[in-house]
Amino acid sequence: MAKMAPASRADARHAPSVHADVDVGGRLRALREARQFSIRALAEASGLAVNTLSLIENGRTSPSVSTLQQIAVALSLPITAFFAPETPRSRLVFLKANQQQPTAFPHGALADLGVGMAQRHIEPLLLTLNPGTGSGPQPIIHPGQEFVFCLEGRISYTVDGQRYLLEPGDSLLFESTLPHRWENNDPSPARAVLVLCPTEPAGSAAARHGLPTR
Repeated sequence: MAKMAPASRADARHAPSVHADVDVGGRLRALREARQFSIRALAEASGLAVNTLSLIENGRTSPSVSTLQQIAVALSLPITAFFAPETPRSRLVFLKANQQQPTAFPHGALADLGVGMAQRHIEPLLLTLNPGTGSGPQPIIHPGQEFVFCLEGRISYTVDGQRYLLEPGDSLLFESTLPHRWENNDPSPARAVLVLCPTEPAGSAAARHGLPTR
């Protein structure tokens, strides 16, 4: 699993404690087999190569956020499913700041703010984005709506060809059927609350963002 880039002392004061020892490949294999997908069937459903999936499952490569999105969509899972085992489901979730469990992924870190919620209809995520990272050159498109609230740093979102620079306190809400992508072009990490409101199976939207899933 890729580790976060070293932070400056100032950044480190605000950086979450990241759980970087998650076996994403092992989780992928377990989730695939639980849903009775052969690796070839998952390759066809996700549009990824069999060899790519095999390398991920065997821990020989760290998947990007966009790759995790494709897999999560194919398995009808939230992207956070790859980063933690199943937890008991509840009708109410209250998380103190020290109970959040950020997990490293190639672009930074992700904390699922709704972990344990039964029958989720939204996916609230706390993102830490490393400097110089982005969702990739290909625009993301998925059913539903997407909300972003910038907490620290600056995040550039391009939606339907229009660029929006989010600074602390800025927000963006859009129909996620519009082609979109994001970048952190600054030399410092950025943090944001990302809320995905998909109209497709849970986790599919997060998966398309190349974000990790539980």
